Amino acid sequence: MSKAKKLFDLIMYVNTKRSFTAQDVAYEFNISVRTAHRYLAELSDMGIPIYTEHGRNGGYRTLTNRTLPPIIFEENEAFAIFFAFQLLNYYESLPFKINIDSVSRKLYASLPADTKSKIDRLKSVLLFWNQKKSVPSPYLKEIIEASIENHIVLIEYRSKSENKMKEVKPIGIYATNGFWYMPAYDMEYKMIRLFRVDRILSLEDTKRVFNVATDLENWLTNHAVKKPVRLYVKLTREGIRQCRSESWLEPEIVSTEDENGYIDMDVDLSDIPFISEYFFRLGTDAKVIEPNEVIDYIKQRARKLISHYQ
Repeated sequence: MSKAKKLFDLIMYVNTKRSFTAQDVAYEFNISVRTAHRYLAELSDMGIPIYTEHGRNGGYRTLTNRTLPPIIFEENEAFAIFFAFQLLNYYESLPFKINIDSVSRKLYASLPADTKSKIDRLKSVLLFWNQKKSVPSPYLKEIIEASIENHIVLIEYRSKSENKMKEVKPIGIYATNGFWYMPAYDMEYKMIRLFRVDRILSLEDTKRVFNVATDLENWLTNHAVKKPVRLYVKLTREGIRQCRSESWLEPEIVSTEDENGYIDMDVDLSDIPFISEYFFRLGTDAKVIEPNEVIDYIKQRARKLISHYQ
């Protein structure tokens, strides 16, 4: 076995063992104890956090965080990873303690000179741009852990009118348009509801187990419409352009020969306030024909806005 291969395998070994002696390494890799000490010193020089424990029962140990062995990427794979990091930069909070700049620097430093030069040029002409949201979402990791363990959590949630304490069972989190969202089974309403994570003011894991008969992907793909209401909206060309940026609307857009279009779909009655607010913001680039609940909401908001400026 080559030295490079032994060092590669030794990284895997120390990540698994965490606490070991040079004799353990010598026996595992069929090398002398002296060679084992030398190899471990080389790993330490490479930046792998190995610490010596002195004394009769001494040996070596590694930090809790694991250091992964080197991975060889093709050039296009390196490009994909490097520029995918740009998307994460637009989120104020991430589920785990990820230092995007540090990861990018490590990846960039490992690339050959010609690939670095190409990335430098690409950075001036290729950008995944999203407006960064400055509102933090501090409970992402806790929500993920509760989702995995099927635990009910107690949250204080900032709703439109007041703060409320709620018991919910998260099924996961997902990100869109710079915000994090948590679909969760609401123990009071006996149904899955959607919560903005940045509006969670406090979170406590009750450790109580509750199983929900769906997972995040299935919920997102097959979000059930329990009380269907027809949504019919006429769109201008600009209205079409705006609606295409919304994943829940884009598949339902129908373009007509005059470059205008329309949306004709079923929505859930509980989503009416959200839908009404969205089409109110589109102004004259959208005209809701059905349902009357959305029309009435938009008229009321328009009257309030006019009154506010009079």
